[in-house]
Amino acid sequence: MRALAVSVLLMAPGAALAQTAPQPSAQGDVSVTIYNNNQALIQDTRRLTLANGLNRQEFPDVSDRIRPETVRLSIDGASIVEQNFDYDLLSPSALIQKAVGQTITLVRTNPATGVETRERAKVLATNGGVVLQIGNNIEVLRDDGLPVRVVYDSLPPNLRARPTLSISLDASGGGTRPATLSYLTTGLGWNADYVALFDEAKSMIDVQGWVTLRNDNNVAFTNADTVLVAGAPGQGRGGNAGMAPGTLPGTENARRVRLGDFYLYPVGHRITIAPNQQKQVSFLSVGGVPAKKLYQYRNDWYGSSSDPVSAATVLSFSSSKDGGLGDALPAGTVRVYIRDAKGQPQFIGENRIDHTPMGSTLAIRTGEAFDVKVKPAVEKREKINSGEWERTEKFRISIDGGKPTTVEREDEVTYWRTTMSYTVTNARPEPVTVDLVQAGLDRTYWHDTRVSSESIKGEQRSLDERLWHVTVPANGSTVLTVAFDTRY
Repeated sequence: MRALAVSVLLMAPGAALAQTAPQPSAQGDVSVTIYNNNQALIQDTRRLTLANGLNRQEFPDVSDRIRPETVRLSIDGASIVEQNFDYDLLSPSALIQKAVGQTITLVRTNPATGVETRERAKVLATNGGVVLQIGNNIEVLRDDGLPVRVVYDSLPPNLRARPTLSISLDASGGGTRPATLSYLTTGLGWNADYVALFDEAKSMIDVQGWVTLRNDNNVAFTNADTVLVAGAPGQGRGGNAGMAPGTLPGTENARRVRLGDFYLYPVGHRITIAPNQQKQVSFLSVGGVPAKKLYQYRNDWYGSSSDPVSAATVLSFSSSKDGGLGDALPAGTVRVYIRDAKGQPQFIGENRIDHTPMGSTLAIRTGEAFDVKVKPAVEKREKINSGEWERTEKFRISIDGGKPTTVEREDEVTYWRTTMSYTVTNARPEPVTVDLVQAGLDRTYWHDTRVSSESIKGEQRSLDERLWHVTVPANGSTVLTVAFDTRY
């Protein structure tokens, strides 16, 4: 037995049913500030007409995901006594649920003759179906294909056609005055997306930045002055991706308005954010920015591979004012395109960036190189003499709670030399340079690692990483050999 999906008709006594156009929005001058954590601040300025003393004001068309505890009303000459948020919205299912214990009218139409019959019925329950009492009989509305509609005598007082905030005010005098309603709501968010067109022959890149707004509410925000905040107040980093590997953070101050430690990205014109809508707005368009393609390979803790492994293809460019994009970049996804032989842009990869200060050098990994390979191998591992390494360690201890004292201790220390080779091959018709990183050199606190020899001069990027720029000829190969001495 299935519950009947009945058509619903609301008929106030003595009133004829008329089809009406949707009600215009009751919102006033709306400002929307949207953050990166599915949260927004709504500021809605309306004009209220108050009488002296207690007044009850309704604010329809607030967000249906409003956080009522965050509501603030700014109005001269009045104070808030009480506020309520009515979010039980008018719908066929809500109407029949509110009609439990009440009497309704069932209108049935004979499909053969078109004749309508009406009968009064009391709604007993709506659990999995509508249970009615008609006269002395108990019936369940069945999905038997017969046209049935329900007529209600009146609208339940606690059902609203639109989400409505009602506020009781105590006014010190009558008259019309502006009032600004402010509240936080979920269901609004934004993210940035970037389209990058790379010209490898000219070593140039064009970047278009788009903001995608999302409104998961059932309420529109009409002609709103909209500002986007690159950050999530009170939420920490949350699910941010972090900077792409190889990105060097900048130290330049972007010419943007700040909100505390966040940058603001105002939409240049008023927009309407419709219910359950995604909207894209351009915020960045820069062409002819110097860029270059790099190859990178990272090896962790003396890792070796029996087969060659593809190097990563990386696109590098700057967000600096001079020679770069000239802006701070909100977190988002960078999608990279290049033109094919016919001049058509073709997609070659994407990656995420975190909020990136102006002046940063970005390294966007777009994929794996087909023709550039690296084969790491451990060639030899041997125990060696300590050489210049000190076996005596100094440290401070406190004995029996006394004053800390510096003591010396001589430990049994083992020294090992690990010789690594990295064979880098290039099947491209032009030379390439691969940035090769050996990581894991400071893997644990109880040992130390030094480079005792290397066939190509490298640079120590940190205690944990060493970098070599390995140049490989066209259709050729280069072998980097490095010896690491480690104390355990």
